[in-house]
Amino acid sequence: MIRTALCLILFSSLPQWAQAVTCSDQTHEGRSLTVCTADATKENLRLFLRDDSGAILGQFRDIERNLEGGKTLAFGMNAGMYHADRSPVGHYVEDGTEEMRLLTGGSKGNFGLLPNGVLCLKNGSIRVYETLDFQKQTPSCRDATQSGPMLVIDGALHPRFLPDSSSRFLRNGVGTSTDGKTAHFVISNEAVTFHEFGRFFRDVLKTPNALYFDGKISRLHAPQLGRSDGGFWMGPIIGVVEPKPTVTE
Repeated sequence: MIRTALCLILFSSLPQWAQAVTCSDQTHEGRSLTVCTADATKENLRLFLRDDSGAILGQFRDIERNLEGGKTLAFGMNAGMYHADRSPVGHYVEDGTEEMRLLTGGSKGNFGLLPNGVLCLKNGSIRVYETLDFQKQTPSCRDATQSGPMLVIDGALHPRFLPDSSSRFLRNGVGTSTDGKTAHFVISNEAVTFHEFGRFFRDVLKTPNALYFDGKISRLHAPQLGRSDGGFWMGPIIGVVEPKPTVTE
């Protein structure tokens, strides 16, 4: 009885996190990944790049410091490739303001492994578009970030992914549901190939479209798992902003 009472006291004193964004560690084909799932109809999903002075934020702690009073970063992940000055390589829109135009041609690196894509956030919805489809449909995005390559395109893996590839890195990306209500943000906790990573989105998460964010700089902020990665300075970051959790005693 004493142990039970102590457990109840300890549990009641923990921060009470909202449940519309949930994170869990999973295993796929013997490899560890962490998945954070957000409900775009309930959560305040936003992109972050610069503070009010125009300086690039770059770390989850810097976003936390810049949030308005009473708010906290309940989830965060690097969200798109960037140049040496940490400005976005591809299309970037934040709160309706475009910083970088859409790029539709070939280029170097993983970004240029066409087809690449765009993550588009609206109030209450979130979708991954292949870049040329994005150009054709011209959706009105409150926030948008372009990255590449696409991992899954209309239910199929990127055509240039090799099943027997030896190129393994930590990787992160996002897949969205057909109705645009749900986003699954995934980071591998060990090195994986593009083919392995894409298969997780296609076969396990069942997302019709998924987009690669980056490789070795992949970082995750998931307070409910007791995790907030530091290290490399980031460019664009996606996050969920919520009221600070209450602590009951």
